[in-house]
Amino acid sequence: MKIEEQTLNTEKNSVSGKQKLEELEAQLQNPDFWADKEKAQETLKEIREIKVKLSSLNKYDKGDAVVSIYAGAGGEDAEDWARMLFDMYQKFSVQKGWSAKILHEHKNDYSGLRNVTFEILGSNVYGQLKGEMGVHRLVRVSPFSAKKLRHTSFALVEIMPRFVEEPEIELRPEEVEVDFTCSSGPGGQNVNKRETAVRIKHVPTGINVRVESERSQAQNRERAMALVKSKLYALSRQYKKEELEKLKITKKTEPEWGNQIRSYVLHPYKMVKDHRTNIETSDIEGVLAGGLDEFVKAEEKL
Repeated sequence: MKIEEQTLNTEKNSVSGKQKLEELEAQLQNPDFWADKEKAQETLKEIREIKVKLSSLNKYDKGDAVVSIYAGAGGEDAEDWARMLFDMYQKFSVQKGWSAKILHEHKNDYSGLRNVTFEILGSNVYGQLKGEMGVHRLVRVSPFSAKKLRHTSFALVEIMPRFVEEPEIELRPEEVEVDFTCSSGPGGQNVNKRETAVRIKHVPTGINVRVESERSQAQNRERAMALVKSKLYALSRQYKKEELEKLKITKKTEPEWGNQIRSYVLHPYKMVKDHRTNIETSDIEGVLAGGLDEFVKAEEKL
């Protein structure tokens, strides 16, 4: 079964299962429910079976995640904003007892990030973070403005399950382009003269990944291939079956005005607001320090 068909079936089964579960659990509120003990036991057994089935439909939710952050419109401010978001998710991971490892980062000359990709390892990481995927908007007085002007910056956060099982996604050799380059450090200075860094492009969708975290070319290639598969899986959840057939790189959400899922305002007032759940708080410092629990819990109900 193709991945898009499997995903649609999984989501369909998940919705119908949840509806049935709600119907059965509603019966528990009936005062006469326990009058027929045999029927009550059968209903409880069915409730348990549905819960187990729904749990198995979300095997990715329980696993690790790969997070990519891309600076959008806003120049140096946007690249600094991407760095702030990276710090936020790092701190959130520490609070959760998760561990994080950078796979690739592209810094500017001011410690900002043009883009970064990192793994977060732990229990239920993807399930809790997948709702963070989208454009994040920052409004503040620019530290890069001599006139201290207010500036709006954007960054795109991409969340994917860390690894996808081999049978679920097929990568044909003719669909991928593989390049090998030297690993590099901050500012683009080569720190490894051997070509251990790996870049893989998935031609049909335009997906492009680069991994340089491991010492050997083979290890970086293996991680890069797994990352491409994870991105394809994420795309299959984002787009309907008919859209997936005609998917182009231009359909990718752009980190710019009008596409944001959440706004962070530092000036002229302080507020963080999620535009999907309407959850908001004035404690922006706490949020940027990793205080994402309220937002994450609301996203899980969407």
